[in-house]
Amino acid sequence: MLDHEFWRHKSLGEMNRDEWEALCDGCAKCCLHRLEDDATREIYFTNVHCRLLDLASGRCGDYRNRSTRVPDCVTLTPGNLGDPYWLPSTCAYRLLAEDKELPPWHPLVSGDAGSVLRSGNTITGRCVCEDDADELEHHIITWMR
Repeated sequence: MLDHEFWRHKSLGEMNRDEWEALCDGCAKCCLHRLEDDATREIYFTNVHCRLLDLASGRCGDYRNRSTRVPDCVTLTPGNLGDPYWLPSTCAYRLLAEDKELPPWHPLVSGDAGSVLRSGNTITGRCVCEDDADELEHHIITWMR
């Protein structure tokens, strides 16, 4: 059982594992490949997702071994969220690292896991697997940031 509204009174570094994992809303936006302009640090998201992503659940199909199977997969920790510009703007980890509120559709706020899908904040139905994609530059999207 999670502490009611734990994210409002705990820093990311103070959260236990269950609280940390509960911050993930299952949108899977972080599983999209992205390109970065080295000069400006601007992030360009693509509609290409990691092959380990289970689109039905919005979760990694091999969460425990993801960093081994996909070496460039980033494991989020409080330590690498000092400047989370590279995460989607709606990501709970980024929002909390930037001292912002969770959106009303986040399951921790709404109390309903289905609120993410209903609000249009998932990648479900809009992406292709990296195994089926060509050059990432051909897959840049503008429907999310």
